[in-house]
Amino acid sequence: MKIGIISDTHGSLTAWQTAYTRYFSQTDLIIHCGDILYHGPRNPLPEGYKPSELAAILNQVKQPVLFAKGNCDAEVDQMLIEAPIEAPYVHCYLNGLRILVHHGHLFTPETLPTGIARHLDLVISGHTHIPVIERHQGLTWLNPGSPSLPKTEDNQPSIAILDQRHLEIINLNTGEVIKAADL
Repeated sequence: MKIGIISDTHGSLTAWQTAYTRYFSQTDLIIHCGDILYHGPRNPLPEGYKPSELAAILNQVKQPVLFAKGNCDAEVDQMLIEAPIEAPYVHCYLNGLRILVHHGHLFTPETLPTGIARHLDLVISGHTHIPVIERHQGLTWLNPGSPSLPKTEDNQPSIAILDQRHLEIINLNTGEVIKAADL
């Protein structure tokens, strides 16, 4: 199973369309880690900011999409997006992996309760807009970064792909693999 992973689109139709066309159209499932439609009061408007159009496009995606609620997501967003926006996290079993998806503003590798952590293989989050693959207390932690408002030094927009047990964080514009790991 090939899974597209994205976070922090913040209403950017442009970023979503690029991610979907170039990387997600051939996936079996898409995971969105939150901050779907609203840009947030601390962020500038991203290129292609069209939240209602983005919602309509997300509702037409052929693959299932799992959404975790972000700190910029509101109840009104659920009125536009047909799939459930789950909070505080999404828990799923895919590719033989026990996965927890959350936005990233509620807990970190240091604050994830041990009782939850021991039942997981992979934790996926967004929030920081910085791409990360790291191991912490026996778990792999993934943050795909942001395709619309990256906060890295070089402002590389990014997404991630999980193909079976191989993770890649990819530069949205160039296709360059920024980070990779096997689970």
